[in-house]
Amino acid sequence: MPSCTIAVRVVPNASRSEVAGYAGGVLRVKVASPAREGRANEALVLFLARELGLRRSQIAIVRGFSARDKLVRVEGMEQGALEARLAVVTPPSGGV
Repeated sequence: MPSCTIAVRVVPNASRSEVAGYAGGVLRVKVASPAREGRANEALVLFLARELGLRRSQIAIVRGFSARDKLVRVEGMEQGALEARLAVVTPPSGGV
């Protein structure tokens, strides 16, 4: 099964969960959950699974469990397909 990784910067305590931008190979995601007891991490995994059309089990945080900057592994998707999908879900202005 193909897999790839993506760098993600998480912004917890947002008013809603959304992709805020994708620049320099880093996906910026706002999550509504607080950065306590792993809630923001779980919200990130669930959000990415929904946005990418994958199961929750296909998304895993590889590095950065207690930091805003994370490395996320995506199973079942190649790098090119992931980047194409991110282009669809990322705001046209680049967010930020």
